[in-house]
Amino acid sequence: MSRYRLHYFPESGNSYKLALMLTLCGESFEPVWTDFGSRVTWTQKWREQINPMGEIPVLEEDGDKLTQTGPILLSLAEQTGLFQGRDQSERFEVLRWLFWDNQKLSGFMASYRFLRTFSFDAEPAVLSWQRRRVDDFLSILERRVDQIPFIIGDIPTIADLSASAYLSFPQDETGYDYSTTHPEIFSWLGRLRDLPGWRAPYDLLPGKRLRRYT
Repeated sequence: MSRYRLHYFPESGNSYKLALMLTLCGESFEPVWTDFGSRVTWTQKWREQINPMGEIPVLEEDGDKLTQTGPILLSLAEQTGLFQGRDQSERFEVLRWLFWDNQKLSGFMASYRFLRTFSFDAEPAVLSWQRRRVDDFLSILERRVDQIPFIIGDIPTIADLSASAYLSFPQDETGYDYSTTHPEIFSWLGRLRDLPGWRAPYDLLPGKRLRRYT
């Protein structure tokens, strides 16, 4: 029996962050597909039994239900000794970029991609505003990985795994061809794909997909 059970839905970049981290660390997990499209996470029963915050993903570790992707990544990095930075200075940078990604890049890319691809009534003005915010955050990341191979330096960390997650979904979902719009991000994503054991989102997160509208 696996030590870990991951409650997820396939389109969730935050779920992918945890699935990828576990996989790269050589840990197996039991996938627990969640019917996010039917709003099961909004139900009282699901919130009482799985996550009172009403959010996906949830990682069960030895029966304990853990929520919030950033703290879980930090915990896994500490447990395994992998992807956490080598000293106090590097670990501060990991925290800095991890928090930035959760609030800025992942937060806005997740919303933009969901509205663009998986919503039938997205307002064009809202999409345009979201896109401008994503463009700004991508420009910050583009400059960062133009200077160094990975976000904090010469080694990959959970900051990279977090920031890359939503960017790793197919172009027809995100609306971005990084090879032309952000060549340094494209190269950085390639370096991450070269990590032993790396797998794409839908390879790690099987199951019924959300309905698409684009």
